[in-house]
Amino acid sequence: MSLFRSFTLLLLLFSFNRASAQNNIIVLQTDFGLKDGAVSAMKGVAMGVSPGLKIFDLTHEIPNYNIWEASYRLYQTINYYPKGTVFVSVVDPGVGTSRKSIVLKTKTGQFIVTPDNGTLTHVAEAFGIAEVREIDEAVNRRKESGKSYTFHGRDVYVYTAARLASKVITYQQVGKLLPKQVVMIPYQRSTFMNGVLKGTIDVHDVQYGNIWTDINDDLVAKLNPKFGDILHFKIFNKGKQVYGGEAPYSRTFGDVPEGKPLAYLNSLLQLSFALNMGSFADTYKIGSGSDWSVEVYKK
Repeated sequence: MSLFRSFTLLLLLFSFNRASAQNNIIVLQTDFGLKDGAVSAMKGVAMGVSPGLKIFDLTHEIPNYNIWEASYRLYQTINYYPKGTVFVSVVDPGVGTSRKSIVLKTKTGQFIVTPDNGTLTHVAEAFGIAEVREIDEAVNRRKESGKSYTFHGRDVYVYTAARLASKVITYQQVGKLLPKQVVMIPYQRSTFMNGVLKGTIDVHDVQYGNIWTDINDDLVAKLNPKFGDILHFKIFNKGKQVYGGEAPYSRTFGDVPEGKPLAYLNSLLQLSFALNMGSFADTYKIGSGSDWSVEVYKK
């Protein structure tokens, strides 16, 4: 191989590695809704940094102040975007207080710009923490925004994300390196013991009212259910039982008559409960989050 070709190959490899670190993609998540201009203002700030950015919405319908659900929706989505993608998650009831503004890099190569308030609970556990850096607002804050204390999503987070995604700054230039730890929301980890599966009701499949737990398919396999087997389950809120019932373990919704319950593995291969053509959550007044837990067993 000629010296010229060797140099060209090295240059291409360097360019590929640099591009893979940051890829011009930003994904936004907030609890702002779309009734006013807040989300649009964030996108405008990002475009002002670099018009070549590719901006996508994860969701802006997180229930107000629901840090737990913000954490779950990041976990639900992040692994489907390529390395170098920069996520911005702004569910920030403590905006303007002493909570840290950080950028976490996952071991899978994505970045999340967010307040360190529990939003990273699921991501840290599922994908691991490569590094955490605190945003240096002396450098990474929108100009002339210092008098505003209540819209860090616009003035700090998306501004920093745009600079990072467009390579205006490197990850090291975000700010000082912090320990590899973040604020974690306590909850019931999924387990299998003495023939009983236990876990948390992580979230609802909100459009349909299905109940999604954190019990994955590997744990379900320890219970060894066959399709058609009846699973018995109890649901608790803050340790108090609020529901008890049973449902056949099924491949999909149409395996049971309309209006009847079923247990199934959802699209993330986690044990879930539903009513065919109905809302399990609404019918039985079941919530979700760290206060909601479930026990599942076969007789």
